[in-house]
Amino acid sequence: MRVVTWNLWWRHGPWRERGPAIASVLSELAPDVCGLQEVWGGADANQAAELADRLGMHWCWAPLPVSARHQAEHGADIRIGNAVLSRWPIISDARQPLPVADGEQPRVALHARIDAPAGPLPFFTTHLTHRHDASAERVAQVRVLAGFVARHADGCAYPPVVTGDFNAEADSDELRLLCGILTAPAVPGLTLVDAWRFAEPGDPGFTWDRHRNPYLTEVALFDARIDHILVGPPRSGRGRVSGVRLAGTAPVAGVWPSDHFAVVADLTD
Repeated sequence: MRVVTWNLWWRHGPWRERGPAIASVLSELAPDVCGLQEVWGGADANQAAELADRLGMHWCWAPLPVSARHQAEHGADIRIGNAVLSRWPIISDARQPLPVADGEQPRVALHARIDAPAGPLPFFTTHLTHRHDASAERVAQVRVLAGFVARHADGCAYPPVVTGDFNAEADSDELRLLCGILTAPAVPGLTLVDAWRFAEPGDPGFTWDRHRNPYLTEVALFDARIDHILVGPPRSGRGRVSGVRLAGTAPVAGVWPSDHFAVVADLTD
């Protein structure tokens, strides 16, 4: 089972040209399930729907409003959101608003219960607050996210798979709390493993890379691994990480797909 998480950078930069580049990378990866962030949608088109149609996948998404400035530029109906694409049917989906400070962009977690080969797969994707100084806000978001995961993970053939742009590094309070291995878990009994533990030794896995990604040359303060695939303990051998790597790390026909690199993990199914 191949899982991908990727922040698609909404309609920023040369977004029309980036669309085919994103689709090309995903087509080459041939994922079974994708968690996508900063996906755009409006009355006449939806990026998740377009990608699902090209890849032959099912999809769902959780839209959020954008600022008045972005509505003026892109249309009053335009939205930003998280999406799930799945090779297998999506049995059901659910959304969980996450707490934010006054004036902050709303945040949401999306759950898709997927009809995978051996039974239900509880899959999640989210995008946490981006400010560097917002660790406390992300911790509050993680506590709500963990409860959401726990409620939907019971009775499934596979362990929960949680993906997203967490805007936090692996040793942060946010990730330690959510994984529940290096500190007490946010929800008793809920533990998740960072798939990057299975990467090649010495690979930092920077998904936010100002040295390689030209979109970040002027805006990133430092390189960081802030996009993650987290997996619960295997269930009957299912969901064990067999490999992980980055993707979307080069231009496609001269166009860089996103300001983030994707994370790709292979799991036993």
